Amino acid sequence: MLRSHLPDLTPLRENAAYRRLYTGFTLSNVGSQMAVVAIGLQVYDITGSTASVGLVGFFALVPLVVMGLYGGSLSDHHDRRTVALVANLVAWLTSIACAVQAWLGNDEVWVLYVLVALWNGAFGVSSPARTSIYPRILPREQLPAANALGVFAMSAAMMVGPLLAGLLVDWGGFRTAYTVDALVTMAALWGLWRLESLPPEPHSEGGASRAGFASVVDGFRFLRTAPNVRMTFVADIAAMLLAQPRVIFPAAGAVILGGGARTVGYLYAAAAVGAVLATLVSGRLGAVRRQGLAIMVSIVGWGLGVLGLGVALLGAGGWLTPQQALWGALAAMAFAGGADAVSAVFRTTILQSAAPDRMRGRLQGVFIVVVAGGPRVGELLGGVVAERIGEGWMAVAGGVACIIAIGVLSLRHRHFLRYDARHPTP
Repeated sequence: MLRSHLPDLTPLRENAAYRRLYTGFTLSNVGSQMAVVAIGLQVYDITGSTASVGLVGFFALVPLVVMGLYGGSLSDHHDRRTVALVANLVAWLTSIACAVQAWLGNDEVWVLYVLVALWNGAFGVSSPARTSIYPRILPREQLPAANALGVFAMSAAMMVGPLLAGLLVDWGGFRTAYTVDALVTMAALWGLWRLESLPPEPHSEGGASRAGFASVVDGFRFLRTAPNVRMTFVADIAAMLLAQPRVIFPAAGAVILGGGARTVGYLYAAAAVGAVLATLVSGRLGAVRRQGLAIMVSIVGWGLGVLGLGVALLGAGGWLTPQQALWGALAAMAFAGGADAVSAVFRTTILQSAAPDRMRGRLQGVFIVVVAGGPRVGELLGGVVAERIGEGWMAVAGGVACIIAIGVLSLRHRHFLRYDARHPTP
């Protein structure tokens, strides 16, 4: 009975190409998460402003949206291996630039904003190409297991990366954290280099014949006729816009909870710990048929976790001791992270199973815009709100708003709650 709940390792055991990609991106994701925390800390160190940290999300958003959509189009019209390889090379060079500016003692925040924009543009091209590779090298019945393993790897990176960032920044400064990021990012290049060519599959349907604006428009037209796929985006947007807590982590560590960079690393890592624990018992997720319902329930869990974080921050120094507030905040983020991991597995599975291959790249581009761009907008809005009402009240209000929004969406889109994984329809 215990074995049936453990992660399904079949894709790793049976597919060498998937195993290399998985290993490479797991290691590079650790570096990326280190860089995310280090940049937030460096911006806060230079400016002392939560709103300035929120602006990191703004400078990430535009290139992420533009290149995510265009990158999805490139993936549908060109060799997906080549697209992912070139984009990851750009990301690696950006990681090197981050290390260089830190070693040179940069104290200009605009330099960090430019580097964030470059990295997110590369990520916007790489992610849809990489994600749309998996349905080409794995059978459909292995996709839930592969997505659970992917969420586990990302969650482990989000746990280890922030902890390493906090420790490395405390020990050797920002330059040490960025240098380690540049070194481990090379692992993704290795996995892609060993992959065989993956040119587009031939199809007879109409549409744009090459990558470009017309091709991107074709993807959005398809979404108009795909209510189940569309709802995976809408539900996640509601969660990320209304309840995005990461922007308040630097202030929580530096002012509210105390502990500085290490506490910030703990808060980032707590959500990842919850996600890791959730995916460690993911063996049964492949048997879940009502995946739309599972997504909505999971996002409500995310909202409850963010609400709990706000309560812990409000109680710090009041009805809670500093230690109680810290543990409460960590427990709330762990619960939120576990709920988000389950939601991510099913959102990705619906997109990969229900969408035709000719559209997967473009839809994965939309997916990455939502998954990565939504939090950036949420951070920008959250930073402004936190400056006005405080970090604790911002988290409480965001959690409540998220729960209400998901309730309204569930009532208005009951078809999504009835989505059947055995008969996937877009």
